[in-house]
Amino acid sequence: MRLLISCLLMLLPTFAARAEEAVWLLSIDRWGNSEYRALTLSRDGTHLSGSFRGRTVSGQLEGETLLFTAGDPAEDGHRFEGRIRDGVLDGRVEYPDTNDPHRRVWHAVRGRLLEPPPASAGVRRFEPRTFSNAFTADAPPALIIRPGEIIATSTVDSGGVDRDGTTRALYGNPQTGPFHVWGAQPGDVLAIKLRTIRLNRDFADSLDGFTPRATSQGMAARMGALGKRVRWRLDRDAGTATLEDAPAALEDYVIPVRPMLGGIGVAPDFGFAPFSTGDTGHFGGNMDYNGMVEGVTVYLPVFQPGALLYLGDGHAVQGDGETTQWALETSLDVEFSVEILPPRPLATPRIESDDAIATLGQAGSLDEAVRLATAGMVQWLHQDYGLDDREASLVIGTAAELRIATLAGRNAGVAMRLGKDMLRMLKAGHRDSA
Repeated sequence: MRLLISCLLMLLPTFAARAEEAVWLLSIDRWGNSEYRALTLSRDGTHLSGSFRGRTVSGQLEGETLLFTAGDPAEDGHRFEGRIRDGVLDGRVEYPDTNDPHRRVWHAVRGRLLEPPPASAGVRRFEPRTFSNAFTADAPPALIIRPGEIIATSTVDSGGVDRDGTTRALYGNPQTGPFHVWGAQPGDVLAIKLRTIRLNRDFADSLDGFTPRATSQGMAARMGALGKRVRWRLDRDAGTATLEDAPAALEDYVIPVRPMLGGIGVAPDFGFAPFSTGDTGHFGGNMDYNGMVEGVTVYLPVFQPGALLYLGDGHAVQGDGETTQWALETSLDVEFSVEILPPRPLATPRIESDDAIATLGQAGSLDEAVRLATAGMVQWLHQDYGLDDREASLVIGTAAELRIATLAGRNAGVAMRLGKDMLRMLKAGHRDSA
């Protein structure tokens, strides 16, 4: 056992840069709820240093036991007692009581050492073997990635069908991932650049009829026979889609494809149950906004160590609102990269293209979705363009475009978009977007 501990702690040298310290992913059992935290450790002889929950770690290796503190345990810091056995860290950590800050409570903790991802100058390929039907922090990372590196991967469609027509996952927008972003910590902002989004098969499926939010009472009486699957043929060379069994009126109906991801999300914060891949929220999720296409950058807040990024629900093309409940659902090949931006509040998910910025409001009603999209845009104009509420209202009132992102999900979605040609006229000037 002493030899095992000695070998493992050789992985904890003193590094100048935080990103090169040894990183443990801890699962802390807080009354039956798993709280995930990163613990970074360096070793100098028997002395340990590092960081836990933003607090400085100081401690010792005593025989087989790790003993350290993080911050001032008399205030809001922590004590830790643990051992390393068979490559796993087991122990307990002391927290203030959630209802009595003067009382201390010990919680069981278990951790594993995260392997630093390799430095990659080219494209790093990842072939998913499993897919997730939840945006959750409880899933182990499918891949650990570095900021800046390009990841090439693939998605299945919303029914779990892959490029070969084989069912690989349960229906309900199964996601590829999660991708653990090396160095991302709660409070950071994750910038996800969608570098390429390409069709990888020759068919897609939609439904006929209309989603309930787009169906009037009069229409509903006529829709009983609709809601059936419709097969589309995709011509990847021509970049078009046509109906496989077209009615006479639509025999010449050919539409250009515009591949997009319906789902992009990160793991939600501690205290929130995992979200279904049909859900949306502050974390992103099944946003179904047809502006999430090749070339855009999506900004999401980070709630968990490594962010845990998921993506999926590919569409060959989608009209505003996804009014038929399914867009042209298909699998995709995707290349993306991520950057970690400094902490700042994000009221909504943000999307940036070469020519526009957009905020996405998601709520149970279109009214509330509009309010959220507006609040998100006002916040962005405050942060990056220096506008106050009055100035922001004048820009939004004259230049904003409101697009219905989705009517088909549990939440409705509304995107507020501002063209950069208008924003360039602002005297405050454009600062870095985040």
